[in-house]
Amino acid sequence: MSGETGPASVAPPPGEVEPGSGVRIVVEYCEPCGFEATYLELASAVKEQYPGIEIESRLGGTGAFEIEINGQLVFSKLENGGFPYEKDLIEAIRRASNGEPLEKITNSRPPCVIL
Repeated sequence: MSGETGPASVAPPPGEVEPGSGVRIVVEYCEPCGFEATYLELASAVKEQYPGIEIESRLGGTGAFEIEINGQLVFSKLENGGFPYEKDLIEAIRRASNGEPLEKITNSRPPCVIL
């Protein structure tokens, strides 16, 4: 071993709350539909912005990709027909972490591209 260490996790200063702490996200998705990769990509982007956030995944029914923030459904692929844009989810998390009311995400990107 060379003695080098990986990137250090930077903790917030004492008394300062880590971004996203206190916010809980549950993503329910259809595994047989191949939506796990989308979940992992979204979870990674969220964790990058909000390291203190709690993200839980659950297996859902056919076609499902549903997102709850603190128990409130904020996105439904079953209703919208696509997947959420990362920026919209990040904005919803920002609102939740600031104690602002949440609104349902209605924008969605298509689930696939036909060439």
